[in-house]
Amino acid sequence: MKFTVLGSGSTGNSVLICTEKTKILVDAGLSAKETLRRLALVGVDFADLDAILITHEHSDHAGGLRVLLNTVICPVYLSGATKDAYLREKLNKCNNEPQKRADAIKNRIIEIESSKDFCIGDVNFEPFSVPHDAADNFGFVAKNEGVKMATILDFGCFTTLIKEKLRGCNGIIIESNHNRDMLKTCPIYSWDLKQRILSRTGHISNEELSDWLTDDFDGTARHIVLAHLSQRANEPHLARLTAQTALQMRSPLFRAETQITISYHQEPTAWIEF
Repeated sequence: MKFTVLGSGSTGNSVLICTEKTKILVDAGLSAKETLRRLALVGVDFADLDAILITHEHSDHAGGLRVLLNTVICPVYLSGATKDAYLREKLNKCNNEPQKRADAIKNRIIEIESSKDFCIGDVNFEPFSVPHDAADNFGFVAKNEGVKMATILDFGCFTTLIKEKLRGCNGIIIESNHNRDMLKTCPIYSWDLKQRILSRTGHISNEELSDWLTDDFDGTARHIVLAHLSQRANEPHLARLTAQTALQMRSPLFRAETQITISYHQEPTAWIEF
């Protein structure tokens, strides 16, 4: 199994998970044109996609889906609550986007549950609910031939369930959205937006991720990719340094040989293969 983060940030998120037999696009928050370009960039033909998996309805995770389905013919996996929220969303008052979305996904949906295991090809998915202000957002652990990788992009706090699911994984894609001080002093964000991001159903900060890496990370994962970095309230080098320092602060008895990778909104990461 291998994966690449095609792009991640407030402007759009998408992850590609592949085995020798199965290719799965997780979320379609990039534009259709950009998704197709980045698939080609990492050497994958869009016609070979076996599925698109949508974790929740927010535009930075599902905004490119409708147009992408004009080109990609694979089924779309999402929960019933997420489907309903996706179809209700009105992007502006001057279009019929909900109807266009309904037409695009007609006969293309395979409905899943955010708390029930499912399979796509030879990849077994173990989804789990996470705290975020979406209808039915979930993270997941993907398994293939003894390899486990977790993806959890949007969540506001570490729950006992999340900590448990992240144990024993070979690779983890996880949010490191903002630096608290940078967010609080950001002149562009409104007070309400800052409060949303800082809430328990908002987004994880560098500092909160650092606490998990120091105190609760089991050290198994050899690769951790930091994702969904804010372009206005974070800085890639700062996010990496905060995570690496946290790993160094672990007890000598629990040192972790873990490589930290940063994902960017404008380009894919290198493939990470197990």
